[in-house]
Order: sequence, then C-alpha cells, then structure tokens
Amino acid sequence: MNAVKEVIALYNPRSPITESYRMLRTNIQYSSLDKPIKTIVITSTGPSEGKTITCANLAVVMAQAGSKVLVIDADLRRPAIHKVFGVSNKVGLTNLLVENKKFEEIVQKDGVEGLDLITSGPIPPNPAELLGSKKFENFLNTISQSYDYIIIDTPPCGSLTDAAIIGRIVDGVILVAAAGEVQIEAIQQAKENLQKVNANIIGVVLNKVKRQTSSYYYYYYYYYYYTDESGETVKKKKVGRRRKKDDRYTLPSDGRR
Repeated sequence: MNAVKEVIALYNPRSPITESYRMLRTNIQYSSLDKPIKTIVITSTGPSEGKTITCANLAVVMAQAGSKVLVIDADLRRPAIHKVFGVSNKVGLTNLLVENKKFEEIVQKDGVEGLDLITSGPIPPNPAELLGSKKFENFLNTISQSYDYIIIDTPPCGSLTDAAIIGRIVDGVILVAAAGEVQIEAIQQAKENLQKVNANIIGVVLNKVKRQTSSYYYYYYYYYYYTDESGETVKKKKVGRRRKKDDRYTLPSDGRR
C-alpha cells in the first residue's frame, strides 16, 4: 500500500492529529447507544474541505482498534479513495452496480489489518441514479452484516444530491467543514439538504484548524554575582522561567475534496 502522507494515522500514530481521529471514533461509538452506528456517510459542504482524508484516517483508526472496516468510494464524480490509499481503480462500485460483478471481484485488501476498500470504478454518466437504486441499497444492507463499520465517501452535499440519497439509508452522516473557509450559509444549506431526506447527522468535523497550544513556561537556571561581607565576589545560581513560543499544527486536507 502506498497511502498518501495525509493518512497520518498510518505514519504517525502518536500525532495529536491522529489522536483527534481517535476521539472522533470514540464519539461515534457512543453517539447512539440504542442502535449502534455501523454505516456512515462522510461528506462536506463543498470541495477541498478534507472529507476524503477524514474518511481514510477514521477508517484506519477504527481498524487499528480491532474493528472490521470497509471503505466505499461513492463519489462517482471525482473519486479519490484509490489515490489516497494508492490502489487500483480499474474495478469498483460501478462494476458491481452495472456489470453485476461480485463483491469478491471488486473488494481490495488494504495494508492495514481489518481494513478493506471498494473504489469507485469507472465514472458513470448517471451517478445519482446508481446510488439511488434498490440494488445499491440491497448491497449495502447485505454487506453491512460482514463488517463492524462501513464508511462511505460521497460528493459534497452543498449542490449535489448523492450524499443525501445515500444519507437516507445509512445510520449516520458526518459533515466535514474547513475552518475559516466554509461559509455559515453553506453549512446551513448542507444541513437542510440532509434533513429533507431525514438523514441522521451525527456530527460535524471542523477541519484545517490552526490550534494554539496553551501558553506555558519553561524553567531555566542563570547565575548572578554579588560581593559578600569579606569583599569576595560570589557566584550564585538562580531558577527563572520563560514563556515558550506558540506551537501550532494544522489538520490536513486531501487537496481535492
């Protein structure tokens, strides 16, 4: 597997960013106690907000925790899951829906234990019709019996209907929003689009956040000199403290979605 460096959960498990994805995993696990969240759509209000990278990192930390996870690239307009994980997109979801390929013929094993992938396959002329078909719904219902989590990457829901179409048949929808970039009106419109089909919005991921760690001080020693009663110069050590500069990090973007 040749995943891009933005799949930071693979390359830097101790990163604060990876920890934030673990927190997202935990929040999903406890978001519904009566009905466990198994099938999840991840979308955004517009392009380049980081939904695909969020999808990939969430899937990795779930698999690292021992869950069996399937990622489906249902962005049949600008698919990117195969690029993010560095796998082939010769066959995928559209081959199953159009050509009746079997699941075993399109699923790809990832380098992470417990993580499987279904890429988009060839881009079709009618993505909304394929994703809204009874065949896709039946496939999702059937395959969900074999996995702990199914994470579905979809196009942005601000102006396209694909995410809402799938959102009505899954357990939950996560909206990814780029901090400082997305307009509040766009988020409200995306929320309304999902609510119109009774999609269960379980949370919003604020991406590309520049977070300042709390200001703190570090201690240091310095010496000073004074003259004692006998007239000799004495060297004395003293403890002081000094403020460190702010430490910042930025959540990654996939540069595409």
